Amino acid sequence: MRARTSGRRSRTRARFTPRAKAFVLGAVVVTGAAVGYFTLFPGRAPAFVRDAFSSVGLADPPTCPLTGVAAPQGAVPERPTLAIKVENSPESRPQASLNDADIVVEEPVEGGYTRFIAIFHCGRSDRVGPVRSGRMTDPAYLRQFGDVVFGYAGGVSAVKTAVERAGLVDVNYIVAADAYTRDASRSAPHDLFTTTAALWRAADKTGDAPPPVFAYSDAWDGKARRARTVHLPYSGVSDVYWAWSQRDETWLRSHGPTPHTLEDGSQVAATNVVIQVVEVTDSRIIDAAGNASPDVELTGSGRAYVLRDGGMIAGRWERESLGDVTRFLTRDGAEITLAPGRTWVQLVPSTVSVERVTPTDT
Repeated sequence: MRARTSGRRSRTRARFTPRAKAFVLGAVVVTGAAVGYFTLFPGRAPAFVRDAFSSVGLADPPTCPLTGVAAPQGAVPERPTLAIKVENSPESRPQASLNDADIVVEEPVEGGYTRFIAIFHCGRSDRVGPVRSGRMTDPAYLRQFGDVVFGYAGGVSAVKTAVERAGLVDVNYIVAADAYTRDASRSAPHDLFTTTAALWRAADKTGDAPPPVFAYSDAWDGKARRARTVHLPYSGVSDVYWAWSQRDETWLRSHGPTPHTLEDGSQVAATNVVIQVVEVTDSRIIDAAGNASPDVELTGSGRAYVLRDGGMIAGRWERESLGDVTRFLTRDGAEITLAPGRTWVQLVPSTVSVERVTPTDT
């Protein structure tokens, strides 16, 4: 019996040789370093690491679902998405509060013009506009945001029907007249303004916070090409340039050589610009000038480009149905992540070129 016991003890001691102890100590050091790094930069941690942190009380701080930045006062607002239709004719400029929105979408409308959908959740503003009428593109695009309150300056009956069928809460200027005001210093129809608080109040609806529609990361480790300026020539009245400001670490918007400035004098800026190339055809809806309203195809797939951190990532977008969130993927199928911050989405017709000005490959 003593011999067997002695052998068992010998085998136990053999497991803790100096080499084994050094290996264990090294593993502890590496693990500790990894924990420290991911604690400082939780957005870079793999999902299983974030799950482990959550189980021991080291979960990521709450972030705004539509920007990926830290939620105000440490809590995600318990309210639905608010979308407001904003005009973009030269007569409507300068607009108010586009830099306060979480996401801004630019869409083609009649006659070569574009309009914006200013989307708010964590963001808010005491003055948004000029507010203009809706288009069929709006409810189709907005369905991916869950509960949505939609403020706009009316529209044809087909648009109003589509808004209802999409499940959006309609707070247009006729339904919620008290939520809108006319600015006497501006000429009609470029004089209608609203506030985010007034429209959320008019909706009289509590709703869930929106799902994230983009993935975020502090850095992009995949393939990208350096881009100083990107040109999106929608038309002569909507000639869009986005230029990277290294000093401000943001994308700045211009119309041709003219900076796109807002009422407060600030230039329109975005952390990310998502260029979604779409098929556009003429619908049966005709405006007062005889122009056909565009029909924008928002399901299926197409080319996409993501501008972040001074670079352009080429890939594609996919959306199986209007109830799904649009996904942005590299050519190899990896999900493209955005930098936390405000995002502009450019719905660019496939007939419009996406021009990278004075580019240099990385």
